[in-house]
Amino acid sequence: MSMFDNLKDKAEELKDKAADLLGEHGDKVDEGVDKAADFADEKTGGKYSDQIDQGADKVKDGLDSLKKDEA
Repeated sequence: MSMFDNLKDKAEELKDKAADLLGEHGDKVDEGVDKAADFADEKTGGKYSDQIDQGADKVKDGLDSLKKDEA
């Protein structure tokens, strides 16, 4: 088995573990994303609210797809 195969296997293990944790604590992760977005919005004085909200939504969508891939 090559080094690339080993790295690929480790990445797959990490993805599986992340999906499991998201399944158990997805609501807390979503809250964390919202808090981070609110913090960034506050620090930028609301100047980039739309972009920050879009970014937070994309993060949540990506996390949801990771959960669905594991299901």
